[in-house]
Amino acid sequence: MKKVLKASAITVMVSVLFLPFALATPEYTKKENKPCTFCHPAVGKPDLTEAGKYYKEHHTLEGYKEKKP
Repeated sequence: MKKVLKASAITVMVSVLFLPFALATPEYTKKENKPCTFCHPAVGKPDLTEAGKYYKEHHTLEGYKEKKP
């Protein structure tokens, strides 16, 4: 019984860790041919970079000029 509970607990923890990736929308990466980190500071993070804010407003990256540091 303990082995079953331990296996279930591990499965739940792994599922929770990968939940942000399951909620992501990879259609955007395919459409724009850019990685997730082009619009987000890190994979699985809801925060947006300047490119992400531009995309949210215009629904495309066409016309976006990347700022050089």
